[in-house]
Amino acid sequence: MHVDLAHNTCRHFDIVVAGGGLVGMAIAYGLARAGQRVAVCDGADSAHRAARGNFGLVWVQGKGGRCLPYAQWSRESSERWSAFAAQLKRETGIDAGFERPGGIELCETAEQLEAGRQLLESIHAQDASLDYEVLDIDALKARVPSASDKLAGALYSPHDGHASPLYTLRAMQQAFASHGGTYLPHNEVREIRPRAGRFEIDTTHGPLEAGRVVLAAGLDNKRLAPMVGMNAPITPLRGQIMVTERLAPFLDYPTLVVRQTREGSVLLGDSAEQVGFDDGQTRAVMADIARRARTAFPALAHARIVRAWGALRIMTPDGLPVYEESAAHPGAFLAICHSGVTLAAAHADIIAPWIAGGARPAILHPFVATRLSN
Repeated sequence: MHVDLAHNTCRHFDIVVAGGGLVGMAIAYGLARAGQRVAVCDGADSAHRAARGNFGLVWVQGKGGRCLPYAQWSRESSERWSAFAAQLKRETGIDAGFERPGGIELCETAEQLEAGRQLLESIHAQDASLDYEVLDIDALKARVPSASDKLAGALYSPHDGHASPLYTLRAMQQAFASHGGTYLPHNEVREIRPRAGRFEIDTTHGPLEAGRVVLAAGLDNKRLAPMVGMNAPITPLRGQIMVTERLAPFLDYPTLVVRQTREGSVLLGDSAEQVGFDDGQTRAVMADIARRARTAFPALAHARIVRAWGALRIMTPDGLPVYEESAAHPGAFLAICHSGVTLAAAHADIIAPWIAGGARPAILHPFVATRLSN
């Protein structure tokens, strides 16, 4: 439900979640599904929203090269995604568009293919359940006939898939409301004051009170975290995406640079720029995205671009997520993640029960902000 708060009327909840994007809403949905009284405070439409620029990948391949639990955590969520999407559809009628045919990383050169193979082999050697295949150009074209003969090959992992970020977010919002959750749009959290066993939360439209609070506000976590004795070491990383007109089906697998949606439109992307809070677009980056897409799939050379945008990812210095409870103010939780689609199922199924009072899952052991200050 959407609620407008009257000024100076304090409302009480079990848990308040700051941030209504993919991360915050997945956690809030899991909490509401478990019977908690939850409010989600979302920002204005002008806020930097990672969900707007998400490529929609449910991706495991290549993660874990520096931290194996990250690959295992991503795979855990990928394994849960089918049931997660099915439950959302049962509860809301909204299809998140999830498919898991496996994912393909295209390689333009033999050097790229070999470097990728070595990375995946090193991960597989540590955990044999993290599977992959190396595809030479013939094997690649057997799976994807539209792929260019000029590619060196590709890497394939059965753990990967894709979904619609916007349908996923919409479904989670609707399911959250159906479980009694309170969604407060245009209601930025201004201040959090820890009190004995509770938290007072000042928002744009009035005060709230809760026994627990979850900071899942993306880049705004940097401002909010110190209010509950925590540190959010995050910086923005811009990604640009272009979308084509709807085309006849030619790509049954998600890749890191080209993804065809169920509707037929094609997303082109995979850029990473450190440009502060500028979420605009640049001709040079879009030209490079287009070049790589045409190199991979020559048929795209004549496709018309209908939309283009930039958006900001939420990145920690080492790229790993953070899930942490405040030592100074127990009951305050910090959630930082740039893989909001990949990890949505795990956030609802595993993170939410922990925040509701369960034991901290052992797999989360490395994902604390204090690792970055050592």
